[in-house]
Amino acid sequence: NIIKSKSFEFALRVVKLHRYLAGEKYEFVLSKQLLRSGTSIGALVRESEHAESKADFIHKLSIALKEANETEYWLELLYKSDYIDETNYTSHVSEIKEILKLLISIIKTSKTK
Repeated sequence: NIIKSKSFEFALRVVKLHRYLAGEKYEFVLSKQLLRSGTSIGALVRESEHAESKADFIHKLSIALKEANETEYWLELLYKSDYIDETNYTSHVSEIKEILKLLISIIKTSKTK
């Protein structure tokens, strides 16, 4: 399950980025928001595996999509406010964009079936 593994790996990266931001940059507010939204994507994907219905499955993944979109926002804000460098930003954003595309595709496919 590619979305399951990608969202989990991304969550691990977010946890490590949060640890860096809190420990090295003494940034706690934005990084906490990133931690919350970035890790909830994988949790929602996991929840969707045991959805009670197709509608519940779509709903859980739709919330994951919103969290992924929010995560992209926090990453951009951290980059534009000089808390993370361009390399770190580009790396995380390319991953979240891939997750966004996967979620959109799964949701669209599930709605048409």
